[in-house]
Amino acid sequence: MSVPSSVTAVAPAPHPLRTLTRVCWFILGALFIFSGLIKLNDPVGTAYKLEEYFEVFAASVPSLAGFFLWFRGLSRTLSIVMSSLEVILGVALLLRWHLKVVLWALLALLVFFAFLTFYSAAFNKVTDCGCFGDFIKLKPWTSFFKDLFLLLLWTVVFLNQRFLRHAFVQGMVGIMVMTFASAIAIGIGVRALGHLPYFDFLPYKVGNDIGKLMKPSAQLRYKYIMEKGGKTEEFTTYPDSTWTYKSMVALNPEDAPKITDFRVWNDDGDYTPELLRGNKLVLIIQNTDKADRDRYDQINKLLDDAKESRRGITPLIITSASPAEFDVFRHNANFAVPFYYADATVLKSIIRSNPGFVLLKDGVVRGKYHYHDIPSIGKVEEKLQ
Repeated sequence: MSVPSSVTAVAPAPHPLRTLTRVCWFILGALFIFSGLIKLNDPVGTAYKLEEYFEVFAASVPSLAGFFLWFRGLSRTLSIVMSSLEVILGVALLLRWHLKVVLWALLALLVFFAFLTFYSAAFNKVTDCGCFGDFIKLKPWTSFFKDLFLLLLWTVVFLNQRFLRHAFVQGMVGIMVMTFASAIAIGIGVRALGHLPYFDFLPYKVGNDIGKLMKPSAQLRYKYIMEKGGKTEEFTTYPDSTWTYKSMVALNPEDAPKITDFRVWNDDGDYTPELLRGNKLVLIIQNTDKADRDRYDQINKLLDDAKESRRGITPLIITSASPAEFDVFRHNANFAVPFYYADATVLKSIIRSNPGFVLLKDGVVRGKYHYHDIPSIGKVEEKLQ
């Protein structure tokens, strides 16, 4: 009597595009979330970048200057909205919630970002797109090719949606999850807007020594691009006078000074060396027209308390406003401390608050305070121990 042979079922081989599609899907969603969170960490910095774009567009298209300058006034709102949208769409993509609609929304954002980065690169108008805030600095062409890479990921995912049919959330549960994700994203940005960034990636962060960062960490070495008789060559030492100089390139740019534009002055001259000595409580007022005017009493109390501190704290003001504008402002506010001037861009980099306090001990940043978080003199003195 014959015994039937056993038959082993063989699972069909996975489609070669399934794994590729899912890898692209995950990377695309994760990068959007990462990019949005980095911007929400510092929405004021993102707003500065948007302002720069709008100013460039206004100058490039004079007939629409009013339109772009109107948007410039909305830069902080747009900063929160666009950055939150990146996070929300990234979460929705990873959850495969209304996948087709989300993919079209992502395409709109990607095309918009690609246009901005191409414009920056092709016309050298904005040298840093701000794609990843101050955490990762990208050159214009690098930013543009990054956006092309994201568009490639999007294309793979869009053309192979059949491999992503299973939605992880849907119906009322999906609405609740996405509402929660939206609230978290917007909340992160709004809180950072009213205080200081959660993480400071700028050269003036707490703990940094400004004086040291103004100097190279090692001796800089260069190569010289020279030309003679239509021939171009590179030299590590400067050649004889028969060669014509074309350019000079640093061989160790990572050792260059991290701070190159910090300077503080008044009518008597350069105050920078003195600022970087001893204990200084600096009130930074970037400009007078947009400075918060509701906390004069708290600000003046801290400045007065600093004068009486046993820690030998010198209170002062640094502003980028014009002398005439600041003179009116300080009289209205009754600020009775010395004041100095600095470049507006430098002050925006030092602190994302107008006004805001910076505490220095021999040039080392010991504390930074938003005008919503003005400390007591006791808290300031603790930072100097």
